[in-house]
Amino acid sequence: MDIVLQDTQEKILIKNKKFFKVFNTSLVHQIIVAYLARRRQGSKAQKNRSEVSGSGRKPWRQKGTGRARAGSLRSPLWRSGGVTFASKPRNFIQKINKKMYRGALQNIISELIRQNRLILFEKFYIEEPKTKILLKKLIDLQLKNVLIITLDVDQYLVRASKNLFKVKIITVKNLDPVSLISYPKVLMVKNAFKYLEDFLI
Repeated sequence: MDIVLQDTQEKILIKNKKFFKVFNTSLVHQIIVAYLARRRQGSKAQKNRSEVSGSGRKPWRQKGTGRARAGSLRSPLWRSGGVTFASKPRNFIQKINKKMYRGALQNIISELIRQNRLILFEKFYIEEPKTKILLKKLIDLQLKNVLIITLDVDQYLVRASKNLFKVKIITVKNLDPVSLISYPKVLMVKNAFKYLEDFLI
C-alpha cells in the first residue's frame, strides 16, 4: 500500500503492515479514556467533620431541652460543619502498556488512511511567521480544521497558527491519540510519517 505526496505527487510505500489491521474500537476507546484521565489534576479537596476548625464542646445537654440531640458544632448537618463524604486529592492515572498505546496509534493512523483524512507532504513550511500566509496556504488546500504534524518544532508555523482556533501544530514526538481523532484532516510531512512508522513497528 502507498500514499501520494500532495506537493510532489510522488508515491511512498507504507512498510508498516500493522497500519492495515482491522480497527479495534475497544482498544482505542480505552487509550483515549486513559489519556484524558491522566490530564486530570485530581486536586479537589474538602474537609470532613474531624478537619473543620471549631470546638469539640457539646452544644447543649443531651436531654430536657426539647431540641434534637447534638454532640458537635462540626456536624455535617450544621452550617459551617464538615462535609459528609469529603472529596480528597486522588490520582486518576491508569496504567497503559506500551504495546497497547502503540497499537491504538496504529489503529487510528490506519483508519485515517482508510478514510482519506491523512494528507502527506514532502515539505510544508511558510516563509514568514504570519497568520495570513498560513491561512492562505490552508485555504488553497481546502483545509479549515486541520492538525499539522512536523518532525521538529517549526517556529514560523507555531507563531502563525496561534490565532487560528481550528489549526494545531504538533511535533510527531509529542503526538497523542486525542489530537489525532479531534480533527477531520491530518496533515503530516514525509519525514514525520517515516519517524512515526518506524516508532510503531
